[in-house]
Amino acid sequence: MAYLIFLTGGQTPKPGEVSIAHNGVLFLDEIPEFKRNVLEVLRQPIENGEVTVSRAVASITYPASFMLVSAMNPCACGFLSDPRHQCTCTPGQIHRYKRRVSGPLLDRIDIHIEVPAVPYKELSADYVGEKSEDIRKRVVAARDIQLERFRGDRIYCNGQMKTRHIKKYCRLKEDAQSLLETAMHKLGLSARAYARILKLSRTIADLEASEELSAHHISEAIQYRTLDRGQY
Repeated sequence: MAYLIFLTGGQTPKPGEVSIAHNGVLFLDEIPEFKRNVLEVLRQPIENGEVTVSRAVASITYPASFMLVSAMNPCACGFLSDPRHQCTCTPGQIHRYKRRVSGPLLDRIDIHIEVPAVPYKELSADYVGEKSEDIRKRVVAARDIQLERFRGDRIYCNGQMKTRHIKKYCRLKEDAQSLLETAMHKLGLSARAYARILKLSRTIADLEASEELSAHHISEAIQYRTLDRGQY
């Protein structure tokens, strides 16, 4: 029942977590530990921004436009690729663990980032990174670019682009086209991953206030697809 409540609970349809997260963030920690059928239900709201709940008494569609953020270990024991700890998982166990999150669901996640353990020296160092205020200014500027770009299109950000918007606003230089074509073949990326790479590249370019999509924008976006099926 706990997993059902994740979407909706009881005999009468009512909003669950995915609708409560509408216009916000839905964070799933240890995503491979969720039941497979629960995770697969996420595909509809991620794609369409709404979720349809059917029960014997009624079928209701709720808004569910959220940003999905999830976390997972690199393997069941958690030490794969850790230079200070020995991973105890067999190749088969590692493969099965990663496959708990299906390829179609991963296709719908724009950014996959590996976060290694941070050494003590880095944790205790006095290094100060870029100020949050400066980062915020860049993000706000990129948002303003997108609001102006999509004025009249009834969308407000790159993530909401449909095919016609992608064709219009994501024109690639020749070197960028060649790079993306090579990645599609070598990594076995899907058509959905292709569209999401272009959307993400558009955002990376906006953060640089660049109108054109260059090879380095495509390259950075491709690097965020490390969990796609071609990488297993």
